[in-house]
Parts: sequence; C-alpha cells; structure tokens
Amino acid sequence: MIKRIFLFLIIALLSLVLVIGANTLRQSSRQIPVQPAVIVKLDEQAAAQRLASALRLPTIANADKVQTQSTAFNALHTLLEKSFPLVHAKLQRDIVAEHSLLYRWQGTDTNTRPILLMAHQDVVPVAPGTEHLWQQPPFAGEIKDGFIWGRGAWDDKGNLFAMMEAIETALASGFQPRQTIYLAFGHDEEVGGLHGAKAIATLLESRNIRFEFILDEGMLVTEGILKGLDQSAALIGVAEKGYASMQLSLDATPGHSSMPPQKTAIGMMSNALSKLEQHQLPANIRGIALDMFETIAPEMHGLNRVLLSNLWLFAPLVQHELEKSASTNATLRTTTALTMVHAGNKDNVLPGQIQATVNFRTLPGDTQTSVMEHIKTTIGNDAIRINSLNGNSEPSRVSPVNSDAYRMLHKTIREVFANTIVAPGLMLGATDSRHFEKLSPNIFKFSPVRATSEDLPRFHGTNERISVKNYLEMVRFYHQLLTRTHFINRDECEQGDSGCSARRDAQLRLAP
Repeated sequence: MIKRIFLFLIIALLSLVLVIGANTLRQSSRQIPVQPAVIVKLDEQAAAQRLASALRLPTIANADKVQTQSTAFNALHTLLEKSFPLVHAKLQRDIVAEHSLLYRWQGTDTNTRPILLMAHQDVVPVAPGTEHLWQQPPFAGEIKDGFIWGRGAWDDKGNLFAMMEAIETALASGFQPRQTIYLAFGHDEEVGGLHGAKAIATLLESRNIRFEFILDEGMLVTEGILKGLDQSAALIGVAEKGYASMQLSLDATPGHSSMPPQKTAIGMMSNALSKLEQHQLPANIRGIALDMFETIAPEMHGLNRVLLSNLWLFAPLVQHELEKSASTNATLRTTTALTMVHAGNKDNVLPGQIQATVNFRTLPGDTQTSVMEHIKTTIGNDAIRINSLNGNSEPSRVSPVNSDAYRMLHKTIREVFANTIVAPGLMLGATDSRHFEKLSPNIFKFSPVRATSEDLPRFHGTNERISVKNYLEMVRFYHQLLTRTHFINRDECEQGDSGCSARRDAQLRLAP
C-alpha cells in the first residue's frame, strides 16, 4: 500500500513538472517583429542646448493661480518661439488659461480622427536645503559628462522639447501628416492640472473634437530592473491609479497633561492609523498586472520565466515576493500612505482636536466610496469623522491593448529602442491625461526615457538629468511616431467595408 502511494506521488510530481515545463515553453512571444527605424539626422549639440535653455527657467507649479510665476512661463513661451520657428509659422497656437499651450498641426485628411500628444511645462521645486547635493545647480541647465542636468530634464520638459524638435525636423523636410496632430502643454500638472490641462480638455470638448489616441508622459524604458529579463523593458501605461486623500478628524475635551484620561485623542487616532497601515486593502495579481507579467514571461529566462508562465500555480509565491518591494507592491493593490498628522500646540496640554490625512492610490476597480468603507470597517471607531479631500479622482479607464493605436505605439518603441520588450503597465502616479477621458478611448502614458534603478530616485529628487544620447532617442521616437501615424478612420470600417481592417493593418505595416 505504501509503495503504491509513493509511486502515485512520484507519478503526480512528474506529471506536474511536465505540465509546468510544457506550459512554460508554450507561452509564445507577444512582441511585434519590426525593422529598426531609419536614424533621423539631428544637430546633437543644438538640440541639447535648446533643452538646457528651458531648464534654466524655474517654471514651478503653484496650486494658487494668482501666485503662479508668470515671468518664467512667459519666458518659456518666448524660448519656444525662438527655438522652433517652423512650428510657430505652420501650426496654430492657442494660449489657454493664461499659461497653457495648445497647438494644432493640420492634416491632409479631415475625415480621420486627430491624435493628441501631451507634456507639461511646470516642474516641482527643489527641496529646501538639498541644493548643495546637486552635482550641477538645479536651474543652471548645464551640459556635462554627456548629460543635460536640471530640474525638468526628465519631468517633463524633456518630452515637451523632444516633441517640438521632432515636428520642427519633420516640417523642415516638407512632411505634412495625414491626421491632424494636436499638442497640449499644461502649466500646473504637478499640482493637479486643474487650471491648465483641465481647461484645455474643456476647450477641446466644446469644439467636439475626439482623438484616435492620446499620449502623455508616463512609464519608462527600464534597464536591468526586472530580474530574469536581459533586454530593456518599455512599459506603456494603459491606465493610471486613482487619487484618494481622506482626512480623519477626532474631537476631544482639552485638558492638563497631569490628569490624562484613559484614552486620549492622540492615542485613539494613532490606533486608527496603525490599523489602516497594518490592514491594507488586499493585493492580487489581476487586471493590468496580470497582463504585464504574461506579456513579459516568454521573454524571460530561468526560474522567473517558469514562475510567471505558471501563475495558475505559483501566483501566491510570486505575489508574496512582489509585495516586498514598494514599486511592485503598488501595482497589485490600492496603497495606503499615512501622510499628515496635526495635533496639539503645547507639551503639557491635551489637544482638543486631531486631524490626520491618509492618501490612497486606488487600483482600477476600487473607488473612493469603497476606500471610505474600508476605513470605517478597519478603524471601527464612529467618533472619528472621515472626509474626502478636494482634488481626488477615480482610477482611469483601462485603454485596450488590442487597438490599432496600442499596436502602432508598440511598434514605434521597438523600432527606435532596439531589443526592447514592450508590455502594458499601470501608471502609479497621476497625469494630466486623466482630464481627457471623454475625448478618446485610447489614452496611453509613456515617456521614451531610459532609466536604471539608480536613476529612479532622480525623479522629483536630486540630480535630475537626461543623457544627450537618450534625449536624441526621444526626438527620434516622436519623429517616428508622428511621421508614421496613418490610420484608416474607424468610421470607414463601421460602414460595412469588409476589406477595411486588412487595409488598415497593411498601412500599419507599411507606414514609413
């Protein structure tokens, strides 16, 4: 009997190994084969100097419209006009909400839907007291050691100027797009985009304009970050998490610290906050995270390929490992961050009121309402009031990965960034594109910026920079994207033309 059980276990184990191995090998690549893009000739030093000039302008975002530093933004607009004369001669420009810019590049076919490229002019401030930590002054716009240094090099003047360089180059060659192309450059993205991008979106909506796709800043071309993947990985953000800051308030009777009650306001609030941190919303490998891992798995090697190719079996183990890292944990769950606490004003007085703010970044599928219910259930204290703060937003809609727009973006990335794997991803932060959801079903968040694990702390941090080589890749990416964007209008296919899809696919394959 024991021998039979042992034999059965061996057979079962071998069968499981065979299934795992077969399933691993069966996962085929989802990467679109491409030929490298023709390298567009650029004046490297001139392009780098134009971006460096922009980095010298401290266009720092301010949530208060009245306090916005107009001088810096006006100087940036003047610099754009001087740097890109063909753009300003050939494209229509509107100034929106005083400092935001909207450009229109007329296409040859008015029956096709236009596309929209986005970037923002504003930058975050430098943390006071950290200026001396910068290898180059943050607003000096220095070019040194192969890098363009300065606040905004990465986020987001690099994207903005790369777009303008690409269009200026295309115009100089006599190119005119089939589809009309819009450019939207907000001025307050870093503080929510409520005055800039939102005003542009409202204007476009009033003109009844709908886009084939929208591309905004977002995820990156990562190098050496994903274990088991030798190639670079470009993640296209197909959605972004929501933003939900909740304020917890508790009133109490103030008194002398020499006679404290058994439960103080600070103690009760601390207990509530501790519960929220210890009992977070559940993590799960699903939705965009699942799609990302299944896309990357066939390109990996070793154990990681086996694990990601067989999530039906190894999902709990993989999830446990992913939760250990802040960045990967954030792709799996609605995160909880305790960000502010206000209580007391003297060391011997019990405060009469305490307030705390908790910031949640919500996954698609979660909402502000579900977060509110989670807080109530978790803290279990009806004396604590919970209020949703202004500026919150729900998670974005998830853009489809089976669309022509996504495939075309996928191809363009691989044509410009050789040997790069492309996969969908979830944008953890908020972008201006969330204000444009009514204007297109296809909204993508991707920046053609190369980044290693060493580079990630530079984002909103110290020593922000972009390599000159990478900046030229950014220009070539946008040039390739804009000069090959030739879709057949979806409406034509909806009129019963059975050959439409085939012709549209052929256009995507043959577009220059």
